[in-house]
Amino acid sequence: MEATGTADRWGSTLDSVVVYAQGALCRRLAAGRVPRDGRVRVTGLPRALDPSSLRARVTGAAGVRVTEARVEVEAEPAGAGPPGGLLREVERLRDAYAAARARLDRQTALIEEVGALRPVPPVPRRGDPPRRTPVDAWLELSAFVDERLARLHARLVELEDALRDAEQELAVATDRLARASTDAAPPHVATTVSAVLTLDGAADARPEVEVELEYGVPGAVWAPAYRLTHRQGEGGGRLVLRASVAQRTGEDWTGVRIALATADLGRRTDLPRLRSVRIGRRQPVPAPSGWREPPPGLAGLFTGYDAAGPRPVTGPGPVPVAAGALPPPPPPPPPAPMGYGGAPAALPQPGGAYGAAPEAFTGAPQPPAPASPSHRARTGAARPAPPAAMAPPPPPSAEPPAGPPRPSDAELDYAALVLSGADGPAARRGRLFPGSSGDAVAAEYRRRAEAVASLPLPVHAVRPRVSAGSFDHRFDAAARADIPSDGTWHTVTVGEIPVGLRTEYLCVPSVEQTVYATLVLSNATDQALLAGPVEVTVDDEFLLTAALPTLPPGGVRRVGLGQAEGIRVTRRTSLNESAAGLRNNTTVLDHRVHVELANRLPGPVTVEIRERVPVTSEPDVRIQERADWAAPEPGTESEPAVPGTRVWRAELRAGGTAVFDGGYEIRFPAGKSLAGGNRRS
Repeated sequence: MEATGTADRWGSTLDSVVVYAQGALCRRLAAGRVPRDGRVRVTGLPRALDPSSLRARVTGAAGVRVTEARVEVEAEPAGAGPPGGLLREVERLRDAYAAARARLDRQTALIEEVGALRPVPPVPRRGDPPRRTPVDAWLELSAFVDERLARLHARLVELEDALRDAEQELAVATDRLARASTDAAPPHVATTVSAVLTLDGAADARPEVEVELEYGVPGAVWAPAYRLTHRQGEGGGRLVLRASVAQRTGEDWTGVRIALATADLGRRTDLPRLRSVRIGRRQPVPAPSGWREPPPGLAGLFTGYDAAGPRPVTGPGPVPVAAGALPPPPPPPPPAPMGYGGAPAALPQPGGAYGAAPEAFTGAPQPPAPASPSHRARTGAARPAPPAAMAPPPPPSAEPPAGPPRPSDAELDYAALVLSGADGPAARRGRLFPGSSGDAVAAEYRRRAEAVASLPLPVHAVRPRVSAGSFDHRFDAAARADIPSDGTWHTVTVGEIPVGLRTEYLCVPSVEQTVYATLVLSNATDQALLAGPVEVTVDDEFLLTAALPTLPPGGVRRVGLGQAEGIRVTRRTSLNESAAGLRNNTTVLDHRVHVELANRLPGPVTVEIRERVPVTSEPDVRIQERADWAAPEPGTESEPAVPGTRVWRAELRAGGTAVFDGGYEIRFPAGKSLAGGNRRS
């Protein structure tokens, strides 16, 4: 027979996780037979979950649905058992380090004490003849001190080595404890987070159903990474998308399906509201739905409680916090009060604002309390009147705004309102406040989980929200993965992406007479390739880790591979200045460019040579090109080409050479001249 007020406990299994730009959406599965009262308690949820994000539905059973879902936390003493192994090891090493430090301090003090030994002659009395100095005794004392100090210093070296070893072991153990998974429960308190569900639709049949829970958790981030494999001479490559994932959500992700999304999990979804603008006689603002004045006589409700006197203190004193447990959180600021009976209370006095001191909320109109102009301008809230001797002169009264108060969205969230009891302040008793007694321990768990967002990124890694731009993408991993809740980066293989790939060589001889090898990637898929590090392997040999820019669908990008020593380039220039025109009123600068290439690689190569010609916006300056070069094709670079860029392309066989000649003329009035730069370049 089932006990009244209890619910059947169902275990759950984490099935899939979608990691967003910051935070994650987890999906758990639980199965069982529907009880007669329809109440089920699904266990296994983490402490850091957002209670407002809990969603539940029944899968695989017609006619059964979830009518209520809420989060409950159960805590009970875990017994007198010892704490976790890592914590015990850190405490043991901390004691060992303290003992080694104490031994070293005692040895240092002993050395100082022995080193301070000096022969002290007796004080001569008046009339005594001079005494002979006992040189032998002095020498014996000096030899004793030297021998003793030699032994003490040898022992000091041993103690310093022992202290250094103890410090190293303590640092390693402390780091392991900091990086350990947060899935383990605190050592002295057993905490269970459950989702209490109410199932409706099949109370008599009691069928077997499967329940799917979905909830959001903070403390999960990811960044894309790639591995590129290519063979020279082939027109394609193998690009494997990987992800660096770090999470400290409080639960280990073991054998779950991983999906990666660039969207923001906490983005706003409320729609803008357009209010009307009225011209004419002022009308009262309609009261917001769900708000009402506190009931009359609320202050007299606690008269008998106050007449009984102060409540005796029966609880224990301050409880020490065990090592590894959460520190006590700071007390939350007093939120805005709410009315008795499930509705917001009266708002602050005219001229005040929500969130002011509790004394300003009384539920009935009151005269404004004196306040300094600076405080009124900063907070807009009324303050309690100070003593007469300290009260400043009251400022001139302002016209109070008309209309009823306007509670915020948090004050209209009835599920989050908490009734203040008789032990609270007099201005708060019997009224509803939003979230005044929330789970402070869970808030601390969430705060620690959100700290993973400040984890340093790997080399060349970029945040997905930065590289995705104004679009959102989702990538589903091909296989299940394991990611512990330790707050460190773990690599997850997502899948293989087909890309077009070819090897080209790039040279800018006017800047540097060196040829660089590049890989030209083309994305033929319908998903963007986000920016991130790419490990390049050519002909089964690892070359380097480069930075891959964001590659949109259909886009083409270059990835540099470094210098190509097997291709030589030489560039020579010449300048001829002359005059033209009927009266030699035009200056002509004739630039000539000569480039030579030599391929010493064992196979054919494609080399792109980049030059530049000057550009002008002056109407009396003309530039005439004399070469077969061309402007670069748009969309082939991660950045737009510099104006005036020109390109030569050469196909060189093994051992082949190529020669390119080009140039341009600059014509401008003889009364002008070119300023700045090298005219011969």
